[in-house]
Amino acid sequence: HEPIPWLDFWLNPRRLRGSDFLMRWSQGVWSEERLVQAVNETDRYYALPYGPSSTAPDDPREFELYFERLEQAGLGKLKRPDLLIFRRLDHVRVTECIRELGGVEELPFMTEDAPRMKELLSLAVIAVESENSLWVAEKMPDYQTPLKPQRRLGGQPGLKKSAVVPTIIIKKEDLAPLLSWQEQRGVPIHVWHVFFDLAFGIAVDKALRLIRTGQIEETTQVFQAPGGATTRKGIYKIYYHHAYPLGVAEEQPALVADFVEDKNGHILPYVKFVGGRLKMRPEALEVLDEEAHKSPN
Repeated sequence: HEPIPWLDFWLNPRRLRGSDFLMRWSQGVWSEERLVQAVNETDRYYALPYGPSSTAPDDPREFELYFERLEQAGLGKLKRPDLLIFRRLDHVRVTECIRELGGVEELPFMTEDAPRMKELLSLAVIAVESENSLWVAEKMPDYQTPLKPQRRLGGQPGLKKSAVVPTIIIKKEDLAPLLSWQEQRGVPIHVWHVFFDLAFGIAVDKALRLIRTGQIEETTQVFQAPGGATTRKGIYKIYYHHAYPLGVAEEQPALVADFVEDKNGHILPYVKFVGGRLKMRPEALEVLDEEAHKSPN
């Protein structure tokens, strides 16, 4: 097995136990904010946070209490996409639904069978599962290396196993819940993966086809829990060649030192991303236009 560097570890957002978790969490929040900003600056679409992680408060302590409330409500393990994308023309109807549901922050606590939730979902063009990586995509060694037939893939196009290239990551344990949600709610899910400089997207349905045909293999990743324990889980790393260009960074974020103080007076320092600006690529807007054309609304 090849060594797995610390920067490739993923953390489970439930309990705040250390600076590494705080850094990872802030990076996830930053990437979702950049996606919302990029979509909202278009003249045709806009984005709203939807999943529990996306609507959680920024304050670390409030964040912990938020997930405790979800667990008490029996919704702690609920898998919902992070964002919903709507036509700008539907803004008034969407706003009215959100108002009657108590605001965006209350969406994770609402059953999706409620009439207003059904109406809200019926207006969505797509749902987005957001991922991020701490890489400058254009500087990765195998960026722009073309796919070639690989023996281990039965002659199908791919790259060598050791290739360092931008990929869209889907955790194996998330794939079935996402597909189930998509089927039940009738909203297509896309995975949008943000790098420091670029972003890529792919429909979950296309990702599933690549996996089933053997073009994308399952690999193993180490997940670091806030308490220190590690687990190994299956993930799929989908070459960016199979995805559509989603966005390009027009302004770089600043890296800012921050800290939280726990109830015992212990200081937890960490670094977070602040600012930056992502611009949607025309190819991504074409994808949204195609999905909007398919939508019954």
